[in-house]
Amino acid sequence: MTESLTVFPSRLGWMAIAGAGPVVRHLTFGHRSPRAAARAIVARLPGDIREEAWNADLVARLQAYAEGSPEDFRDIAIDPGPQTPFRARVIARCRDIPWGTTVTYGDLAARAGSPRAARAVGNCMAANRIPLIVPCHRVVGAGGGLGGFSAPGRLSTKRRLLALESRGGTV
Repeated sequence: MTESLTVFPSRLGWMAIAGAGPVVRHLTFGHRSPRAAARAIVARLPGDIREEAWNADLVARLQAYAEGSPEDFRDIAIDPGPQTPFRARVIARCRDIPWGTTVTYGDLAARAGSPRAARAVGNCMAANRIPLIVPCHRVVGAGGGLGGFSAPGRLSTKRRLLALESRGGTV
């Protein structure tokens, strides 16, 4: 399958999205250069990749999000890759977390029908290849800790995203 790849600037650093047709398969952000953003996705994509202008509406929405706009990406078609039924439920429930709010790993596990699977939720979030659209940054530890975050900048990026959403503006 041929994937389309688009690289673009944002207030959160260089972003790249990849997908086919209307379906997003990968997203990365927080990179210092367009080349770094493209490399972060190309390294994970099998098959043919064509860099081109793709999904301009989503690009504009992601840039608006980076500026502090309360964007809701639940309408975006995604392909998160091979999933167990549990992981599919976790991804679906994560997408339901509203902008500007957080839930704990345990809460998300319960929402996905497995209340004792907080650690498994953490593993699912760590494997998320479509951050922001699947807002894994909104999932935090039970004791108020942030948990983990695999995007460039790690926990400082997670803090920045949560601050951006809590203030409704650019941080």
